[in-house]
Amino acid sequence: MTSSPQVPPLCAGDRLARDEFERRYAAMPQLKKAELIEGVVYMPSPVRHTHHGSPHALLTAWVVAYAEATPGVETSSDATVRLDLDNEPQPDLMLRLERGGSSSVDADGYIDGPPELVVEVAASSVSYDLHQKLHAYRRNGVREYLVFRAVDAAVDWFALRGSSYERLLADASGVLHSVLFPGLWLDIDALLRRDPAAMRAAVVRGTATPEHAAFAARVRS
Repeated sequence: MTSSPQVPPLCAGDRLARDEFERRYAAMPQLKKAELIEGVVYMPSPVRHTHHGSPHALLTAWVVAYAEATPGVETSSDATVRLDLDNEPQPDLMLRLERGGSSSVDADGYIDGPPELVVEVAASSVSYDLHQKLHAYRRNGVREYLVFRAVDAAVDWFALRGSSYERLLADASGVLHSVLFPGLWLDIDALLRRDPAAMRAAVVRGTATPEHAAFAARVRS
């Protein structure tokens, strides 16, 4: 299937306003992923199992485990987010508060506004996930941003402090803790060795804490 003859095709590197980006994207139903970042169109290459598919699946199970234990917190994968007039990313994963948070689901079914947490799987530190996209998320108020760098075997987890992102540090056992979502714990070594059971076990420990219980009570009400 090709794009509609009335609508120009969407091409990587195009500089577009958000409305025009959406018009061209909608005319190409065969296209699985395109993002508008700082007014520029990005169209990722086909993904590899080792560098994207496998870690994406592991991190999906991780955020789902947390959402299951925390009613009022919703997760989504590869959903379009309308951040501002120059930015419409399609994050690999996100966590958002269903009520009272910084985002909502609009009439078209898109996320409008910044989710509380965005997770991206990147090949390495040179990826636009850690440059153009990071700045767009920070400026639009995404409270926490996690990037797994598959080639570098590293995790960057940032928390918004004022107008800047600060990198979170792991505890003595190598576990990263979300600031915004109590109990969302990530065992870095388990992720690197692709161990979903150990990743889930860290979430189980985190969601058994009094801090998580108090947070869950707040978001439910």
